[in-house]
Amino acid sequence: MRITLLVNRDIASCIALNRLVPVLLDHQLTIGLSASVGRIGKPLPDLETLKFFEQELFNDLLFPLIDGCHPALSAEFKTFEALSHLAGTKIQEFNAINAGADLKKFKELSPDLVISIRYGVILKDTVIGIPKYGVLNLHSGLLPAYKGIMATFRAMLNGDTQIGSTLHYINDHSIDTGPIVGSTSFPVQKDRSYLWHVLQLYEAGCEKLVEAVNMLAAGNELNCVPQIEAGNYYSYPTEEELSNFANKGLSLVQSDEILSIARQFLTRY
Repeated sequence: MRITLLVNRDIASCIALNRLVPVLLDHQLTIGLSASVGRIGKPLPDLETLKFFEQELFNDLLFPLIDGCHPALSAEFKTFEALSHLAGTKIQEFNAINAGADLKKFKELSPDLVISIRYGVILKDTVIGIPKYGVLNLHSGLLPAYKGIMATFRAMLNGDTQIGSTLHYINDHSIDTGPIVGSTSFPVQKDRSYLWHVLQLYEAGCEKLVEAVNMLAAGNELNCVPQIEAGNYYSYPTEEELSNFANKGLSLVQSDEILSIARQFLTRY
């Protein structure tokens, strides 16, 4: 199949691609990136710090250094650029995919299936109708309870003992409402950060996604369950919600975890 992966340029998307690309090499892969997800609105220090560790530290500082090293050097995880080489494709930017030049480029890819993970643009009918096997989205939250942005943050703030991911179809331009293919979950660890929990979602979540791809490639339809309940939609947290999160003893990021993540992208001698 021709599969287009639409993801965001952040560390979570990169880790998800590391779990997908090596096991989907039998397919013709293309990778499209968005620059951000949603609009934060008023800049809040905690969210700016999170953005630095999710995007800027890796995209602007670490990854360029790694990409400048000898290509034979190995690491547990690969950068976006190294993943594109592995997939035999060139990464493309799709920040306005529903119209104009980006839509034209997307149509030229003629994908059979689109996989969306943390992608920053709401897809419209023109895009959704192109792939014959549709658009599968791996959402970093349990649906329908946690739709929208930073679902894991909301679950932790609410005191949930389990967080998870949901694989579902995107059938229209509404957000996180499509039929559910499956979900995965694991226990919250209160001594771990929000970002750590998000990154853990993609091991089991991507396994579920690969199973779905294999089913479609074999000519089978996916068993889906419609979302009957309305659920809850969330945007970026407010300053008060961020304060409540911290008062519960929870953290957005932890420096030791960031160092551990960075090491996974560095050469193992």
